[in-house]
Amino acid sequence: MLLFGFILSDYTGLKVVGSLYMVDEYTGKEVLQLKNLILPAITLGLRPWAIVLQLTRSSLLEVMSQDYIRTAKAKGLSYYKIIFKHAMKNALNPVITSISGWLAALMAGAVLVERVFDWKGIGSAVVEALDNYDLPVVMGSTLVFATIFIVVNMVVDVIYGVLDPRVRIQ
Repeated sequence: MLLFGFILSDYTGLKVVGSLYMVDEYTGKEVLQLKNLILPAITLGLRPWAIVLQLTRSSLLEVMSQDYIRTAKAKGLSYYKIIFKHAMKNALNPVITSISGWLAALMAGAVLVERVFDWKGIGSAVVEALDNYDLPVVMGSTLVFATIFIVVNMVVDVIYGVLDPRVRIQ
């Protein structure tokens, strides 16, 4: 934030703070400013992205040493067909598990990112409610976060069934 949003802001065009909609100086209308999403998105997603990428790589390397991959190579299948048709399906199970686990950390991190970048979202509303001892808002936002987490875990269970036929319910 300090480097790209403050020191290099003249060159990058990125600002430290800013909302998604800003008022145009000439027309007076609100204009969508997607460039204000760049720094918060990088801040929130860089660490989970790196961990998921590393986990995908290690899982794929483990799957590539299996016997059925050697059989597919012996049959003369192309490298990309082996990767995307056979290996990736089996390698994605631990990756999907880690992504669903990272969701809670991302939601907690969103509270911090909203506070740092001065965004008005559910995270800053929670922090404000905690400052003002507004318990119904805190309980409501906790319910929203829990509902999102439950829905994502249900979607992950469905994705398991799509990727791995052994997991499907009969």
